[in-house]
Amino acid sequence: MNKIALVTGATSGIGEACARKLAICGYNMIITGRKADHLDALARELAALGVGVFTLEFDVRDREAATAAIQGLPPEWQEIDVLVNNAGGAWGLEPEYEGNYEDWDTMIDTNIKGLLTMTRLIVPGMVERNRGHVVNIGSVAGDAAYAGGNVYCATKSAVKALSDGLRIDVAHTRVRVTNIKPGLVETNFSVTRFHGDKERADGVYKGIQPLTGEDIAECVAFAVNAPEHVQVAELLVLATHQASGSVIHRQ
Repeated sequence: MNKIALVTGATSGIGEACARKLAICGYNMIITGRKADHLDALARELAALGVGVFTLEFDVRDREAATAAIQGLPPEWQEIDVLVNNAGGAWGLEPEYEGNYEDWDTMIDTNIKGLLTMTRLIVPGMVERNRGHVVNIGSVAGDAAYAGGNVYCATKSAVKALSDGLRIDVAHTRVRVTNIKPGLVETNFSVTRFHGDKERADGVYKGIQPLTGEDIAECVAFAVNAPEHVQVAELLVLATHQASGSVIHRQ
């Protein structure tokens, strides 16, 4: 029987690539997101790979909706082996003293509270079964702040702390916890950050070959498919010409 993986924010970018890669690895997939049409299209693609697919349409910021979705899973879908907490994003790049309150709330509610909600809903079952793997998609931004990053960097620093804390909490079990920290990845991330300004978003990647969602998905697959006695606790993944969150050589 195939193992089951759940990926949040699976309708684009890293989440979509993770869902595709894990399906190729043979996992039955639960994919979640806010866009039903995107979920349905991805579900058809994954099903064509010969794995089972279950879609859940909800926003991780909505704790009641997330709870209802997970608790309403059919019995054959309830034993989740891999949770990829991918849903997240960055909004705005203003100085902290000029920040937008709504952008702050969106980042905190998605990147921190949404991750916590999914962890709280799924990890108890992993602990009870004494098996499972939680992969949190963090960021190099969680290691050190960069100009304009303030609140986003704080949320990804929280992802690191929450990953480390959970790893401690489940150390008596066979549940593994991985924090994957990408650098520049060319997805819809920057379009979101700049509120739909694609020209400005494209400038983020000028002069450098950035990572892709597929690159990060390969890292996720490496971690979850490692032998059971191997726990990839943290993985920092940067583009070749990126040295840190703020040091980038552009050609």
